[in-house]
Amino acid sequence: MTKQVICGGLPIGGGAPVSIQSMLNIDVRRFECARAQLDALVDAGADIVRIAVPDADSAAAFGEMKKVSKVPLVADIHFDYRLAIAAIEQGADKVRINPGNIGSKDRIAAVVKAAKERGIPIRVGVNSGSLEKELIEKYGGVTAEGLCESALKNVKILENMDFGDIVISLKSSDIVMNHKAHLLIAEKTDYPLHIGLTEAGTPEMGKRKSAIALGALLLCGIGDTMRVSLTGDPVREVIFAKELLKDLKLRQGGIRFVSCPTCGRTKVNLPEIAQRVENALRPIADERERAGKPSITVAVMGCAVNGPGEAREADLGAACGAGKAVIFAHGEIIKSVSENALADELIALAKQL
Repeated sequence: MTKQVICGGLPIGGGAPVSIQSMLNIDVRRFECARAQLDALVDAGADIVRIAVPDADSAAAFGEMKKVSKVPLVADIHFDYRLAIAAIEQGADKVRINPGNIGSKDRIAAVVKAAKERGIPIRVGVNSGSLEKELIEKYGGVTAEGLCESALKNVKILENMDFGDIVISLKSSDIVMNHKAHLLIAEKTDYPLHIGLTEAGTPEMGKRKSAIALGALLLCGIGDTMRVSLTGDPVREVIFAKELLKDLKLRQGGIRFVSCPTCGRTKVNLPEIAQRVENALRPIADERERAGKPSITVAVMGCAVNGPGEAREADLGAACGAGKAVIFAHGEIIKSVSENALADELIALAKQL
């Protein structure tokens, strides 16, 4: 189990639930637009939001955003240590830095001093696109070993300054390298890990790659906080991250929907029925999650081979035959309905559950 740090009252690591992060992609100085995006991220389920702070005006705007935020805010800092200190003074709940590009040890020490005084953690972030030249030369290119060594080297700088409230992230856009780097770092340290696949791409590509990368790590027990990186609206990142955690049974709430791929034995228009039911379940799932109700499973199956078994295992399920279906609730048959009535019946029963 990893150590635990506290980010704005939210525990990270130490057995705490995996938290979902995203990042504003609107300039924080455009305050009203940025605030609207922050609110949208929170409404979607973000636990932590990161904000880029590239200059002094952004640091001031960060402080204003902190005043209205319902979730912890992380200041994303590169190159200028003074911006990290300014963001901390403006109320940052965590700062993300790469000690390797902040400058001299005196400058890093100044950031550490400010973080200590406010009692906030520092996220040490290492990316494959900014790996130190000497490590690229040592390993003959960007490698998992180089990413791991870079992260540990930068963590050591903070440890030597008697600072231990650390979260580590090391990301690559290469799924295999990303996975190997996290396996290596997990063996060598017990600091909490922020996981993700950097520059995963557009939503369709990014979801596929992120599901592989993050799913594999989480199934190995690696990852204390996470971000899905998608080009475009960051709200999609949060929604997909929630879905991923639910599918991995690492987060409760909502509805797990199961439907079969169909085959030559299928005698109903299952794709149409399944799509209609899934679409109708989304708002019901959101309502259940907001109300703190446990997860339920709804299954729509196309024939008598696996259908009855899957339907019985679900909280609510249907096994279809020739133009009709048998509906199960908690393993018991409750009614038989026509193909045309099936979707409406399942939706109505799901609302009752």
